[in-house]
Amino acid sequence: MITLTNFKGSTFTLNAMYIEKVEALPDTTITLVNGKKYFVRETEAEVSQLSQTFYKNIGMFPWHQQVGETNGK
Repeated sequence: MITLTNFKGSTFTLNAMYIEKVEALPDTTITLVNGKKYFVRETEAEVSQLSQTFYKNIGMFPWHQQVGETNGK
């Protein structure tokens, strides 16, 4: 799980395993595998780093890299 900040300043926790892609459009937009979108204050690079840390913490970072999801995208 990663903690993110919405544009109202509230934080929320998101399961990084459901992230399909992260884009800067220019606001950072996270699209989940079910199509739901979240707009957050963190940069694309910050979300990527949080996601990578999450995968490392649960011991799945090597798998994360094998399926082509480098940079948390």
